[in-house]
Amino acid sequence: MRVFIFGAGYSGKAFARRIRHEAEWIAGTTRSEEKFGELSDAGLKPLIFDGESLSGEAADTLARTTHLVASAAPGRQGDPVLAAAGRKIRHGMPELRWIGYLSTVGVYGNHDGAVVGEEAECRPGSQRSEARVAAEADWLTLGEETGIPVAVLRLSGIYGPGRNGLVNLSKGTARRVVREGQVFNRIHVEDIAGALEHLAKKRSGGVFNVTDDEPSPPQDVVTFAASLMGVEPPPEVTFEEAEMTPMARSFWGDNKRVSNAKIRRSGFDFAFPDYRVALSRMWADGSWKGTD
Repeated sequence: MRVFIFGAGYSGKAFARRIRHEAEWIAGTTRSEEKFGELSDAGLKPLIFDGESLSGEAADTLARTTHLVASAAPGRQGDPVLAAAGRKIRHGMPELRWIGYLSTVGVYGNHDGAVVGEEAECRPGSQRSEARVAAEADWLTLGEETGIPVAVLRLSGIYGPGRNGLVNLSKGTARRVVREGQVFNRIHVEDIAGALEHLAKKRSGGVFNVTDDEPSPPQDVVTFAASLMGVEPPPEVTFEEAEMTPMARSFWGDNKRVSNAKIRRSGFDFAFPDYRVALSRMWADGSWKGTD
């Protein structure tokens, strides 16, 4: 397995750390050479990708790649990886066997708290979600045209070491915002890495929700994290009264319970099926503080 990750951020580095001892090599892109050390520490060969064009080194590395992961948000001109490397992927990667595209459950939009699976209607409520729907379609079309399996992983709210309710409480930034009936799904970064490994090894294509078992009110997560730390949780504040950026507030316009039944049927087991398991384990082993 020779792996190339476009956008080797939080999730990409977790995937690299997971497979570093069995992959022949793993390359990953970043926009800044300042991040090269972080990528190297995760087992990646760091490369620059500015979101617009491929360097000669990146193109040469892609030519020898067997497994490609794209984790870059679409912009006004569409998916930046397809714009810069679409032709290379179609015609200049003779050993490519599988593609994984990291998307978001935000493509479903609002379903008023109903359960949604991969066949549910996408109702994007923002331009960024509309762009994700278009990017997913473009990646899946590439797979159909080339015969290469493309797996679209729709991720819920990502957390893990360094990014969780325990960290927020320790920094004094945690809030218990309450809105009646509102729930969110979450996904631990190690389960994203595990799902990528699972789908890559099976060379599975299609759309998969990668999310936990328990969509929950956000204030419950903060309360549980506080109980682990032995501190008082912050006071509750209503959604209407809470101060938020327009982007943060827009996330609360989507209310749904995302099902992970499809990827479970494919044989994948989640290491962190709900926030209580994940936070308890991270608190016990100290990994909640993270290094990123």
